[in-house]
Amino acid sequence: MNIVDHYLAGLRQAMPPEPLAELALASGASAAQLASLRQTYPLCPDSLLCLLGQYNGTYYQEYAGGMVLVYMLGSDVFEYPYYLSSVEQILQDGQANQRSIADIYGHYLDDDPGIVDARIDAGIQQGQRLCFSHCMNNGGSSRLYIDFTPVASGTVGQVVRFLHDPDSYLVIADSFDAYLRMLIDDGYAFLTDENFE
Repeated sequence: MNIVDHYLAGLRQAMPPEPLAELALASGASAAQLASLRQTYPLCPDSLLCLLGQYNGTYYQEYAGGMVLVYMLGSDVFEYPYYLSSVEQILQDGQANQRSIADIYGHYLDDDPGIVDARIDAGIQQGQRLCFSHCMNNGGSSRLYIDFTPVASGTVGQVVRFLHDPDSYLVIADSFDAYLRMLIDDGYAFLTDENFE
């Protein structure tokens, strides 16, 4: 069993009945959609493409059976469950985010170097990172990225978590596969009762 199938099997077991039924309405991205994502992000991990090939997004995503709005992912911030972005949403995020972290924060990065993990290049455009997930607060509080252009001490494909107020960008896994493994090992802790009330 590959990591995505392992992840999804555990997710379905851990998920409450109502969101599980809603998730069943979802279908996967088409081969053409996945190819467009790979074209824009040539280093997009196979495991993310595999996940999107089964569920093309869970954030206000329209499918033939109805709209899907389901938490499917987590991070190191357990109070924030996350949605899986669709291929279209990922590409739109990439086009919309042309500023770098350095552009956004300016001199504040000098005043507070803790804002950005030392493994992250603050000078590249945010859109060069693949934003695959927004948190429950419409992404305003937290987003997840796959970072293909880290500094030398980082790892190509590392997963970065942005958190707002206080703002921070932190590497939480060395790869998307390792990120899914982290969520499995944490027992899908983002699927708390409070997040489904």
